[in-house]
Order: sequence, then structure tokens, then C-alpha cells
Amino acid sequence: MGEFPLNLSKEKFMSYSNSIIFGPIPSRRFGISLGVDLSPSKKQCNFDCLYCELEGAKTVDKMDEYPSVEDIIKEIKKNFEIHPKIDVLTLTCNGEPTLYPKLNELIDEINKIKGTTKTLILSNGSNIYKKDIFDTLLKIDIVKLSLDCVSEKCFKKLDRINSSVETEKIVPAMIDFSKQTKNNLVLEILFVKDLNDNELETTLLYEALIQINPKRVDIGTIDRPPAYAVKPVSYEFLESVANKFENINVNIVYKNKSKSIQSFSKDEIITMLKRRPLTNEDIENMFDNESKYILESLIKDKIVTIINSSGVDFYKCF
Repeated sequence: MGEFPLNLSKEKFMSYSNSIIFGPIPSRRFGISLGVDLSPSKKQCNFDCLYCELEGAKTVDKMDEYPSVEDIIKEIKKNFEIHPKIDVLTLTCNGEPTLYPKLNELIDEINKIKGTTKTLILSNGSNIYKKDIFDTLLKIDIVKLSLDCVSEKCFKKLDRINSSVETEKIVPAMIDFSKQTKNNLVLEILFVKDLNDNELETTLLYEALIQINPKRVDIGTIDRPPAYAVKPVSYEFLESVANKFENINVNIVYKNKSKSIQSFSKDEIITMLKRRPLTNEDIENMFDNESKYILESLIKDKIVTIINSSGVDFYKCF
């Protein structure tokens, strides 16, 4: 830990509530989300990511304290009665939700009662190569996995993995999962200055993404106080990465994104969208009114198509 000292101001970190349910929370991507915390009382994770919004902690390979399936289902049912219009049930954790030892049983029970509500899990992706976890994730409507690194060196330095994690198996398992799932696979990459923002790692990530072929990739950086003294990358860097990740639905997640309104011709818009699909937010931040009019004409002429990917609209030109 010596290279990256802890931020000692504890009040900066999220606290533990012992509450299984949190929300509902409105989400631009998923609608009304009800959160389920599989480790409400403490952090239990096989990563100790430098950027984590929870305090730094020793990694674990299994949970030793967790709510029962019965208690979780009871709380979900109670909240479904109070909030009947839940769009997505989000399984998360103060740590890594796939460490929950009864995840398969829990998903089966949730699927019996969820009705039209979608299930979503937020995972670091580290256990996807384990058959029981792989098969359980196939039962979830939206699987969102982190992939900050591809090289083992980066995994160890940035995500600070538990010794039980076999990093070389993660990307191949994600490729296999993407081929097998009938649901939505979304990946998330969080870039940290001087750690995974180099040419080698971004190239390895792009090569992996091409093979994994997720529905969407969210890229972002640190926007909350991190556990260790690390720094965010700039929006300009994220934009350069999005442009590098050609033919992938990339959604840049960045607070207080600055606008750079420009005028684009028809040919420029077509070339741009063939290289990189843009979101509504991208359009608002980049296109002047005339460019928006041209874009609408291209949509009307079926040259540009709007594709929804797990709650985010992308403008694409094939």
C-alpha cells in the first residue's frame, strides 16, 4: 500500500447501513431502480480497487456475513407492495455481489416474483469464469461487469486483486458469456491517471472488447473521493478512448461535461457515426441546431438508425 496512501478522512466514505434494500432511485438508463445490497453490514470484496468509494480493506475470496435468501425475498416483496412500479431490481454489494454464497438460489427466487421488473447485477467480473457463477449470471436480465484492465500487471496494481482471482480467465469467459447470453451484457471501464490510461492497456482493452462484443461499454473516471490517493483522467482523454474504440457502443460517463458545439455537414456526420455511435448526450454537447436538423433528415431517410442498448440510445450509421 505504500505507493498509494489511504485517504484518512473517513467521513468521505460511504457508510454501512445494515439495510438490505435501498431506493427506489430514478435512473436515466434503467428507469426506477430498487437496490438490493448483498453485504449491507461491511465491505466484502475480492478486489481492493484504488478508486473505490468505500475505504480500503483486505480482500476476501468469500463472504462470512450476509443476509439470508429468505430475508432478502421478504424485503423485496415488502418494497414491491410499497413501490409497485419498479423498472429494475439492482443487485449490488458493499464489495462483490458474486461472492454471495447463495446467489443462484436468490436469483431463482427473485425470478419467481419479479413480474415485468428487470434484474440487474453490478459486478467486477472477477468470478465469471467459475461455472456456477457463469450459469447464474445467464439468468439475470442485465449483467454489468467491470473491466478496468486486461494485463495481469494492471489488475494487480489498480484493482489489487485477491490471490484467488485467475485474471487470465476473465476475458475468455466474458467472450463466452456474450455468445451464450440471451440478455444484455454491459461493460464498464473506469480510467485512473497513470495506471490504465496508457497506450498498451487501452489497446488491450479495445482488442478484448471487440471479441467480447457487449451491448454497451460505459467509460468514466473517478468522481467521488477514492480510498487511495489516485487521480481522475480528463474528459478529453475519455473522448479519445471512445474514438479509439471504433464500432463499439461507448457511453462516456462524466460529471459536468463541457459542451463543444460545432457545425457538421451530412458527410461528416455519416463518417463520424460509422466510426463511433453517439448518444443523445453526445449530440447535445456537440451538434449545433443545423447539424441536429441534418441528423433528423438522415434518420428519416434511414441512413442513420437509433438503437437502444440497455437504456441508452445510440445513433449509428452502418
